[in-house]
Amino acid sequence: MTKFLLTVHVLVAIVAIGPVTVAASMFPAAARRAAASPDAEGLATVRVLHRVSYVYAGVGLAVPLAGFATARSMHVLGSPWLITSIVLTAVAAIILGLLILPSQEAVLDTLAGTGTGTGTGQVAVDRATTARLAMLTGVFNLLWATVTVLMIVRPGSTTGA
Repeated sequence: MTKFLLTVHVLVAIVAIGPVTVAASMFPAAARRAAASPDAEGLATVRVLHRVSYVYAGVGLAVPLAGFATARSMHVLGSPWLITSIVLTAVAAIILGLLILPSQEAVLDTLAGTGTGTGTGQVAVDRATTARLAMLTGVFNLLWATVTVLMIVRPGSTTGA
């Protein structure tokens, strides 16, 4: 059963977290391009990137659920590397759910004309906003990379590495 749970955990992590990291990373630059040259294609790209980020963030909730089940079956719930991974995963989830996705939504609303546009054909998407969004996404990605390394190396683990 442990091998099955571990397989599910790894597959869900790859399938769910990969698209979020890529789409969220692409969003700020796509938003800047769409704001500089407003057209239906640019707006559609930004919408798709936000939708991928949002949907796969929801799917990503299965990663820690499968992870807890795996850790329980491996009897490593109290291991420092796992506790560190849990904390980093929670921080990454908070950054994604409370900062990145709402910021993407605000930028998308502005680009779609439901936010504060300039009325001149170009949309006021503040460069500082997209830069902050890019930075937050970088932190989110770095947290997931750190969790991935901890899952592989497992310092002090008695189950491998």
